Amino acid sequence: MMKTTLLCLQLLLVVAFLPLARAEEGALEDPNDPVAVIKTSMGDIHVELFALEAPKTVANFLGLAQGTKEFKDPKTGEMVKRPYFDGLNFHRVIKDFMLQGGCPLGTGTGSPGYTFEDEIDAQALGLADLKALENGRPHGWLGIRGQPDYQQKILQPLLRQMGITSQQDLDARKDEVQKRVDALTIKDVYELAGYKYLDGVGAHKPLKGVLAMANSGPNTNGSQFFINLKDTEWLTGKHTVFGKVIQGMDVVEKIGEVKTGPGDKPLAPVKILSIRRRAN
Repeated sequence: MMKTTLLCLQLLLVVAFLPLARAEEGALEDPNDPVAVIKTSMGDIHVELFALEAPKTVANFLGLAQGTKEFKDPKTGEMVKRPYFDGLNFHRVIKDFMLQGGCPLGTGTGSPGYTFEDEIDAQALGLADLKALENGRPHGWLGIRGQPDYQQKILQPLLRQMGITSQQDLDARKDEVQKRVDALTIKDVYELAGYKYLDGVGAHKPLKGVLAMANSGPNTNGSQFFINLKDTEWLTGKHTVFGKVIQGMDVVEKIGEVKTGPGDKPLAPVKILSIRRRAN
């Protein structure tokens, strides 16, 4: 009797855990979020798109993917509509970091012929709570490697904002400048660099498996995107995170293992066959 009871208990535990595993793999954070399927030459990747946090970014991504949004053909210079991503490659793959696609030239320099603004909630990401200087040293996320970096990324933008244009001005207001420097948060530093943030929309951190816009600085989004192979906290507040992988992370990791050459370009092309919205 005891053996039968233990066997039944073990079976119940197995059955109880099976639905949890399936639900976790494909669960949506919001059942109203659209899902896109990125079909690649190495398998399919399903991504939930955060329509409430980044509505313009999601609309741009789906519009280009499905051929409903106009873009400039890089060969003819004409404005056209067709499924933008079909046939493009993941042109940049960095092991244990990320994989990037969406460039029509395959070089990382192409675009759809337009740019649009970031959709990032710095407050929700906690950037207003992180000091730019910790015990007199720049926070690691700022990527400051020496005095020239500090001058370029923090001091000079701050002085411009304060209207200080000469050494005489700086000498006269040095105490005020020091107080401002001591009070700077990471959000402040990024805003000095030109980033503009939204409030109250919520945000996802750039963790492993997220889908985010690649850019060349503030408000330079176009068509290029990347998928994280690891958590990249130093990118927090610099890129619009607009989705996450809910199925096919094994495909993402497989792509992340391909051999690459100069410019982190895969030696054997990894193609994006299509990107289409999935029926939820």
